[in-house]
Amino acid sequence: MLSPTGNPEADGLLSSDPLALLIGMILDQQVPFERAFSAPSDLRDRLGGQLDPAAIAAMPPDELAEVFAARPALHRFPRSMAGRVQQVCAVIASTYGGDTAAIWTSAADGKELLANLRSLPGFGDQKARIFVALLGKQFGVRPPGWEAVAGPYGEPGTFRSVADIDSPEALQKVRQFKRQAKAEARAKASPPG
Repeated sequence: MLSPTGNPEADGLLSSDPLALLIGMILDQQVPFERAFSAPSDLRDRLGGQLDPAAIAAMPPDELAEVFAARPALHRFPRSMAGRVQQVCAVIASTYGGDTAAIWTSAADGKELLANLRSLPGFGDQKARIFVALLGKQFGVRPPGWEAVAGPYGEPGTFRSVADIDSPEALQKVRQFKRQAKAEARAKASPPG
């Protein structure tokens, strides 16, 4: 089971609510995994116990931003992330009839799944590929070609991203991989001296 938060209730929501999972992925930038993926549970509670894409899309933007900014804030950048979540919810409501899972269940193959994800606001190539890997590794969503489009994130036995976090130990391995990758990138970027 996916367990990036260390909180059984928040992890359970990620496993049972496709919108919560997608929101966690949206928020997974410039904050720790635990915060990004526990925020959907907090958002659900702040919205009265339900995550509904049409209702979130219809909220006044300032009101949703206030929900995100209430302490403790749901993200380091609550206003911009509230806007991003609202934009994605609007796409889900208008394009997928409010069914978040249709983003992946409607995909005939990995390429279409990747295209569906990349069409969402805030989902660049890397985030979309990580989410394809997350769906394949943790949720059994494996349309033909999913591993190819997930790239290295889809490789079995790796610890590159949230797609690989199924235990506290795996979380630590992913953190170590990310630290090492950042150190290598810094070493390449700095001139010898």
